[in-house]
Amino acid sequence: MDVIEIQNVNKFYGKKQALKNVSLTINQGMFGLLGRNGAGKTTLMKTLAALHKKRDGSITVCGIPIENAKEIRAVTGYLPQDFAMYGGMSIYEALDYLGALSGMPKKLRRERIDALLKRVNLSEHKHVKVKALSGGMNRRMGIAQALLHDPKVLIVDEPTAGLDPEERIRFRNLLCEVAEDRIVILSTHIVGDIEAACEDIAIMNDGEILWKGTVSELIKNAEGKVFSVRVQRKFLPQIKSGYIVTGMLMQGDYTTVRIVSDTEPDIENIFPAEPNCEDAYIWCLHSHGCDVYGSEDVYGSAGGES
Repeated sequence: MDVIEIQNVNKFYGKKQALKNVSLTINQGMFGLLGRNGAGKTTLMKTLAALHKKRDGSITVCGIPIENAKEIRAVTGYLPQDFAMYGGMSIYEALDYLGALSGMPKKLRRERIDALLKRVNLSEHKHVKVKALSGGMNRRMGIAQALLHDPKVLIVDEPTAGLDPEERIRFRNLLCEVAEDRIVILSTHIVGDIEAACEDIAIMNDGEILWKGTVSELIKNAEGKVFSVRVQRKFLPQIKSGYIVTGMLMQGDYTTVRIVSDTEPDIENIFPAEPNCEDAYIWCLHSHGCDVYGSEDVYGSAGGES
């Protein structure tokens, strides 16, 4: 079975350390890399795709040392966060152009493009200009280009940021289908994407891997650390300033608030709550000393370099 092995990898941009002793094992199927904007996810993804060079440590992708960049790129497909093609080309023309650049024979290009457009549900739109595509269609075309040479590994960086809910679901389902016979790495700061699509995950912050395991294990770690209370709305500022709030449901003059805390908060009528994936993610960051007060990134907002 194909596997990616990462051992004690460090990466610097000048004096700034972007990756700090990163170690991971990534097996076939969907693997989620979760972290806030600026956590180092994009740097790690580009390093795995042989687009950035590490300073030290070791990486093998399907048994190939990362230093063999040409071989790595032959087995790796990469969809960057800022994927773009020439707007005047049609979808088919863009994919054919990319296939020609990679040296694929014309007959093989035609076969692969037709099959991939069907797989990503773009066959009926293959003559549409790239500049006319919706965000979701552009991402699906991006997956098609990443799979054009039938790679063993697919790396997708923040693929659902900015998509509407329907397109996000469609895109996640597509990634899960693709992951049936290859390694798919989903890098994102949107907790819902990880919870819906991945079982094995790692949490990254400030260039470090804070935690790795399964989604169910992550949630289990937060048991006894999540609480719920219904309060009058006028007390919300006080609660938000003193506690880590992961959710609020407003109902008239009252709001049900979810709180992550080391100990039970000193609030009247508060009770323990079952943690969800978002609660567990926040608890993981907090338990590793990360500042999560008032951080919009933590709750899955869109956009930004990561």
